[in-house]
Amino acid sequence: MSDREEYTTVPVSAQQFCQFWSAHVDALDRHLSASTWALGAVTGVLIAYPITRIVIPAIIHGFVAHGIVPDMVRTVLKLI
Repeated sequence: MSDREEYTTVPVSAQQFCQFWSAHVDALDRHLSASTWALGAVTGVLIAYPITRIVIPAIIHGFVAHGIVPDMVRTVLKLI
């Protein structure tokens, strides 16, 4: 059996599925360096920042503009 065949088995139960993915995460912890994790974290922040600063306020503004949000919430959002 090769190393690849060990990870290609199909888990049958939910417990086996959790153990299967836990083994994958443990393998990542063992094989990825701290700089690789830091690069992944920076990438995640670079993706999440525009979403939180642009997309979410645009969605909230859309709800306010269409009258979906009550007046009290609308005044609080205007104050912010």
